[in-house]
Amino acid sequence: MDAERAKAAAIQSTLVAQREEHLAGRRALAAAQDELADGKRAWAREREELEAEGRRRDRELRELSEDLRMARADLERARCEATELRAAVSAGTTAQLTLQAQKAALEARCEALASQLEAVTTGKENVAKENEDLRAEVARLKAEAVKHEEIRRRMHNEIQELKGNIRVFCRVRPPLGENEGEVAEMAFPDDPAAGGSSSAASDSSLPPSGSATNFFEVPRQLTVRAPGESATGQSRPESHQFAFDRVFGPSSTQEDIFADVADLTQSAVDGFNVCVFAYGQTGSGKSFTMEGGPTPTTRGLIPRAVDALFETAEGLKGQGWEWEFEGRFLEIYNETIHDLLAPVDKNDLKNDTWSQDKKGEQKEKHSIKHDPRTGQTHVTGATTLPLPSPAAVRGLLARAAARRSVAATMANSRSSRSHAVFTVKVVGRRGGSTFAGGGGETRIGALHLVDLAGSERLAHSGVGDAGLVNGVNVRLKETQAINKSLSALGDVIAALGERGASGERHIPYRNSKLTYLLQNSLGGNSKTLMIVNVSPLSAHLGETLTSLRFATKVNNTTIGTARRMVK
Repeated sequence: MDAERAKAAAIQSTLVAQREEHLAGRRALAAAQDELADGKRAWAREREELEAEGRRRDRELRELSEDLRMARADLERARCEATELRAAVSAGTTAQLTLQAQKAALEARCEALASQLEAVTTGKENVAKENEDLRAEVARLKAEAVKHEEIRRRMHNEIQELKGNIRVFCRVRPPLGENEGEVAEMAFPDDPAAGGSSSAASDSSLPPSGSATNFFEVPRQLTVRAPGESATGQSRPESHQFAFDRVFGPSSTQEDIFADVADLTQSAVDGFNVCVFAYGQTGSGKSFTMEGGPTPTTRGLIPRAVDALFETAEGLKGQGWEWEFEGRFLEIYNETIHDLLAPVDKNDLKNDTWSQDKKGEQKEKHSIKHDPRTGQTHVTGATTLPLPSPAAVRGLLARAAARRSVAATMANSRSSRSHAVFTVKVVGRRGGSTFAGGGGETRIGALHLVDLAGSERLAHSGVGDAGLVNGVNVRLKETQAINKSLSALGDVIAALGERGASGERHIPYRNSKLTYLLQNSLGGNSKTLMIVNVSPLSAHLGETLTSLRFATKVNNTTIGTARRMVK
């Protein structure tokens, strides 16, 4: 029992000792934990300090690296600058040597220039005298140019007068196709290009040309063979022979026609009134001769003449001339003047012409006024447009062509029923101080290009059977007015010829609006050319012979000497 108690007491003592030891361990553990926590905190602080120090060191390292990079760049720039400076020093040394050489050369040149200046100064009076001589020579040459131009104008005018102040050309158009009809028998005896011989010009059996002298060897003769009957009623072809100032066969071109008309444009620039007529039956090629086609080779007399006017005027600008051109396009329909350039509403245009009701209520009455003092003709209310260039004329012609009176007849499906008169007024001025030896001068010329209406007779045109409009045969009335005006034109030309032979005589200009409009461009103070156009067809032989006989009557007329309009 005691042993157990002793054992129990021993165990209890052991437990107490262990408990105390356990408590001591726990206290030691707590102290160790506290010490560990303190260590951790100290280590954390130390780590933060080391990280901060590391970051600071990194910044310092980056800054040092940047400083090193900049230092290296500065060093490289310094090296480059040093190299450039060494090169500049070297170049400066070379330039200095060059400048020294140039200085020596300039000094030598200055000495030479000084010598030259001394020589120029010495010869200054001689140079001034030479300049005065040159100025006098230029003035003399300019005065000679003016005199030569006057001589040229006088000689040109004399040549035109020798050719005849009224001339007649004949143009035979080519057939337009195999289906057009049978071709009449025509011959050109003195035209080698048409199978004739130049020796035929001396054939005394032909009537003389209207020109005063046969200056140029050009085709002038035309022979037409037409059916005829003998006294017994048998068929016997008849030969009709004609001679004009110029005959153009079917192979002639627009350029060929204008080559013989170009001289008249020079006369217009020289201050003369010039009139060019296209005469003939409907369908004989009058409008084609005057206006032509759309291509450069088919252009007619009107655009070619305008080009020639501008070219001639341009050539005279060097002599001090200044030029103005004005255009007017009138139509004479049933003895009434229509302004083809007048502003109209679009509704006034119908099928490329004015309708008859528009014709009937003709806008403005135009009257013709002649100034006997200046020789100028004015048409009241007519539109006159400035022509700054030849290109302006093309638009003007198209505008007028769309408004001209046309209609269908038996002779042509699109027959011109009126006379179209295109007028270019040419005004040239030269001041008195421009050239030595002459005062101021003004030239006023006019070029009239007239496309006459068809000259066929009533029976040939077939208008006597045309329908009535408000009880009036419009086509018949048109044809009668056309033939009346053409007859009046022939009477005027005949009267002019008689006046030239026997002195003053009444000229019936007022019998027709056409002749009255052109009063100052016919007769002795003008130059006139009639181009009679004829058809090559057998069906038109009657009208062809009528046209050629009328043209022969005109060709045999002498109208005297033209006068220039000079102020």
